[in-house]
Formats: sequence, structure tokens, C-alpha cells
Amino acid sequence: IPQQKNSAMAESDITTEMKDLASKRENLVFMARTAESAERYEDMCKVMKKLVEWDGGKHPLDIEERNLLSVAYKNVIGTRRASHRCLSVDDYKDNDHIEEYKSLIEDELDSICQEVLTLLTKTLIPGVQDLLKNAKAENEKEEDILKIQEALVFYLKMTGDYYRYLAEIIKSKPDYVTNAKETYEKAMNIAKDSLLPTHPIRLGLALNFSVCYYEILKDQAKACDLAKNAFDAAIAKLDSIDESSYKDSTLIMQLLRDNLTLWTSPDASTDPPTNAE
Repeated sequence: IPQQKNSAMAESDITTEMKDLASKRENLVFMARTAESAERYEDMCKVMKKLVEWDGGKHPLDIEERNLLSVAYKNVIGTRRASHRCLSVDDYKDNDHIEEYKSLIEDELDSICQEVLTLLTKTLIPGVQDLLKNAKAENEKEEDILKIQEALVFYLKMTGDYYRYLAEIIKSKPDYVTNAKETYEKAMNIAKDSLLPTHPIRLGLALNFSVCYYEILKDQAKACDLAKNAFDAAIAKLDSIDESSYKDSTLIMQLLRDNLTLWTSPDASTDPPTNAE
């Protein structure tokens, strides 16, 4: 019997097989959009990884590029997290085959998270921090500085998210819990100084940080306080929501409120999983 080849996902690499794809930044962005439309999220990750490694440090990603990066990895990691949750139910307890299968998924999860975290901590965050430092030193316009701080909050939030994913799956490494909490805190401190309470990135950060408190740190009171404060602050500034982000902001506010209802219900421990961005 001929030896079976590896899967197409593992074997092919869009960034090396397509002629001149990496010769221009716009080629990579175009193909990332195309891969998203085709729901080829593994390809999308490869394209965005190439873009970050090739140009992300010298020339910061714009809003669309940041979102493409986030969407790509969120979809790839999301399927693995869903698979792991499916295999973690009581029906599959104490089954050696299932445990072995789960360990394979955990290895994939770990690899993907480490890949994203490397892009964030080695390239994207240092690049934005340098840009912010130079902008302040040169007394650039406050509007330009706020845009750089927005990017920094985005990347720190994303870093906290992937440490949280690792913490929920790999229980043997408590550093992941600490890293998630500390990164979210750093992002929140910057967000409070630079983003409006209604900004979707600040709201999304509050949503995910509160979920981290509830599900990872097991601190229900802190989770509820964080979610309630973020929701109340946004309600107080509802008139300031930018028209372009109104849908995103109000959706996250609804998720915050839904979580608060869930977490404060009498049978909170038996309720379904909480909402995160």
C-alpha cells in the first residue's frame, strides 16, 4: 500500500507556491481577503504571518490588516477550542482513546497560540511601542498618538486572549494564567487613558478580561465588577458612539450584559459557557 501523504493543509503553503505573492504588501493583503472569502483560514494565517514577518515591524499594520490578522487566527484557533470542549464532556471521561485524541488537539492549540504570541511579542508590540515613543518625543499631534495607542491596546488584548486560550487548555503551566492577567491589565490601563468607553476595542477588552476573571481566575466578583463598570461607562457615553462602530459597540455591550445576567443567576455554575469576543 503506498504511503499516504500528509494533509493538504500541512503540505501546501500559499505564500511559497503562488508566484510573486510576497513581492508586494498589497498582494499579501489581497490574498488574505480572498482566503477569508473562501473560508480558507489556515491559508489566511500563513499570508498574514508572512506580512507581519516581512513588513510588520518597520511599517505598522493598518486597521484592516490588524483585523485580517485577528480574524485569521481566531477562526483557526476557534475550531480547535470547540473540538476540545466537545471531547471534554463527561460522556468521554476515562476513555484512553479520547484522551490521546485530546492531546493531539492540545498540541495543535499550543502551536497556533505560540505562533501568534511570537508575532505579537517579538514584532508587532515592539514596533508599535517604538512608534509611540518616537511620536511622543517629536510632539506629534494627539490624534496621531491616540491612533498608535489604539493599535497597542489591540495587540495587548490579542496577546491576553491567546494566553487565556493556553491557560484554559494547558493546566500544567500557571504562567499562562499570570501572563493573561498581566497583559489584559496593561491593555486596560492604556485603554482607559486613550480610548472612549464606547470604543469597540476597549469594550471587547473589558468583555474578554472579565471572562478571564470568571473562567480562568475563578473570581466571580471581579468579573462582574469589570463587566458592569465597562457597561455602565459605555451607557453613560452612548451619544459618543461613532456611527461606523455603532453596531460593534452595541453588540459587545449586549454580550457584557448577557454575561452579567448569567454570572449573577442563582444557578450560575450550571449555566452554559459565557460570551467572549
